[in-house]
Amino acid sequence: MTPEDKTILAASAPWLGALLNVVPGLGTGYIYQRRWRAYWITSALATAWFLLGAVLGGAASATDLTAPDPRNQLVGLGGLLLLAALTAAEAFREARRARME
Repeated sequence: MTPEDKTILAASAPWLGALLNVVPGLGTGYIYQRRWRAYWITSALATAWFLLGAVLGGAASATDLTAPDPRNQLVGLGGLLLLAALTAAEAFREARRARME
């Protein structure tokens, strides 16, 4: 990080960066903190998780023409919530560390 990036990160509120990573969408707190690499990594992970669920769910429903399995939906939602929680904690920790320096 350049000194300017650390200044921007230190000026951001840690709690707001964490909240924005959970509530409106994955990685939004990183946009607020102007941490683009973290944002794109989070976006790539969320997209990969979504595509994996679609591929695995599509393979399972191709043989069965009923409604999707609720367990698969819960696993997909749980994975995205876990990613949101981890990114929120990481955004909070990094902003707090930048303020301490």
